[in-house]
Amino acid sequence: MQLDDKQLKQFREDGFLLLRNFATQERCAKILQAATQHIEHQVAPVETEGEYNLTSNTTLRRLRQVYGRDELFQKWMREPKIRGILEQVLDDTPILTLAHHNSIMTKMPHRSTETCWHQDKRYWSFQNDNLVSVWLALDSEHADNGVLKFIPASHKIDFEPKCFDERDCFCPKSSKNQELIKTAMQYDLDAGDIVIFHCRTLHYATQNFTDKPKISFVYTVRGRQNLPIEGTRSATYDEIEL
Repeated sequence: MQLDDKQLKQFREDGFLLLRNFATQERCAKILQAATQHIEHQVAPVETEGEYNLTSNTTLRRLRQVYGRDELFQKWMREPKIRGILEQVLDDTPILTLAHHNSIMTKMPHRSTETCWHQDKRYWSFQNDNLVSVWLALDSEHADNGVLKFIPASHKIDFEPKCFDERDCFCPKSSKNQELIKTAMQYDLDAGDIVIFHCRTLHYATQNFTDKPKISFVYTVRGRQNLPIEGTRSATYDEIEL
């Protein structure tokens, strides 16, 4: 599958792109069922809200290292239909990195916390920024349960370090940052929709105000020429050429 010229231009300008109905409802239901079993049994490795926010909150935030958990997850992360798209946006051969994302993300009812405005690249160590993530909605995602919000074209901005706090969150109290945050946009998602976004694109999500968990799947790929930096976490896990 390939993006048309308009879609590719939109990704390059905005730093993110929505593709509706990319995965089938049946496939999403099977992935969601398997993910729910791992969530209910807290199958390690996991990350809690407290680990993310440096608090005592033990609410599950995500299942980590999902590639090796279930064949369903592996097949989705190696889905042939998306390879051509990833080649286009990376302008290179896509390499699945298992060091980052490679996760089932959760927003648990009422107990989840907001996800601060951030760029994923600030947590990763590669030679350049040619990385994108693929977010799959496994059910409906909307304003009340923590749908992702993005700041268009933020991947093109070279921010000063002072724009971020000690947790690498984009400081919402800064008047300059506030003006940029006002430009944020979101898409309500249904099961099977995917969003591809650049590692420098600022994104955010509220907590889940509903009575039902929000469960999503996210993985990251790099361009083959963009190598992880030796001695960092980015270089300590296996990688897979797609």
